[in-house]
This record gives sequence, C-alpha cells and structure tokens, in this order.
Amino acid sequence: MKQGKLFVFSGPSATGKGTICRELLKDPDTWLSVSLTTRAPREGEEHGVHYYFVTREEYDRTVEEDGFLEHAEIYGNCYGTPKRYALEHMAAGEDVILEIEMQGALQIKKAYPEAVLIFVLPPSLKELQNRIRKRGSESEEQIAARMKTTLSEIELLPEYDYFLVNDDLDEAIATARSIMKAEHCKTAGTAQALIDKYKEER
Repeated sequence: MKQGKLFVFSGPSATGKGTICRELLKDPDTWLSVSLTTRAPREGEEHGVHYYFVTREEYDRTVEEDGFLEHAEIYGNCYGTPKRYALEHMAAGEDVILEIEMQGALQIKKAYPEAVLIFVLPPSLKELQNRIRKRGSESEEQIAARMKTTLSEIELLPEYDYFLVNDDLDEAIATARSIMKAEHCKTAGTAQALIDKYKEER
C-alpha cells in the first residue's frame, strides 16, 4: 500500500484556497484535515465540517496534550491541526490536505520535512481586496488591517515548495493536481521499494 503524502495549502485570505481544496477532495484517496479554531463561525460554516469551533480552554488543553500537528494564533484567533487523524489517513495510503495559515505551514515543514507546501497567490493585490470586500464578512477597518499584512505573508513564498496563481480557477485546480501527481512520482523515499518490487518479480 502506498504511503499518503501531506499537502499544505496556504496563502493570503480570499485567494480561493478552500475552493481548490474542495475540488481536490473529489479524489476518493484524498482527505481534508479539519482544524480546531477559537474564532466564531462565519455565516454558513458548520462545526465539524469547516472547523471544529472550540473554546480557548479546549484549545489550550489540546496544546498541552501535544495533540496538534501545528498550531498558531492569527488575527487574535487560535487554530490547530489535530495530529492523530492526519497520521492515520496517511498510513492508510490517503493524501492529506491541510488548508492553513503560514505560521502553521512553516511549523509543519520544520517538524515534517516530507510535507509539500503549496502557496496560493491572487492575480493582484487589488483583486484580492475586491474578493475580501465581496465576501462581506469583515468591516472596512478589518479589510485595511488584513491588506497591510498581505505583503509580509507573500514574502514567505521562498519557504514553500510550489506556488500557483488563482486567476483562472480551473487552471489553478489543474496545477494543484499536477503537483500532487508529480510528488508521488519522486524517487526520494520510494526508489528502493520499487527496486525491491522488481527484484521479487525476477
């Protein structure tokens, strides 16, 4: 059975990370890790589907129990990726997708160098601001504050393995699928197992 891989998607808010990940999940061998967060649900978000919405006390307890693959505080709210389920799905041969912010992505890369980090970029900063405004979940003051941090987030791009620009959604999804397929064809970590397989058939 193949070993699943860990694919980490992040980028500035409103770049379309969630939409891309939802399309990738149409592959039955792909699993989306649901994060815990202390922030309030946005309209339409469901507990256990988009996030596990927990209290700060529940979140802190999970940190103390070393129950996260990564955890971070972003814009005054806490987020964390449960460790157990991700590891179980990878061991079962499924690819695990994480849609998380940059702090968490870099934590995972440090702890799990085999993780594949993919940065989703907007076609322009102006378009990004328009998308955030159309979403209607943040005030103008919050939008202005978020845009101030966007460039500092983009400056983390060299820490990632790949990038894709979400200008045309279909093209962005196709690029993501190509990255995932190529990663499974790498010889690193698999070459000897393949050699042994062919030797057994000799």
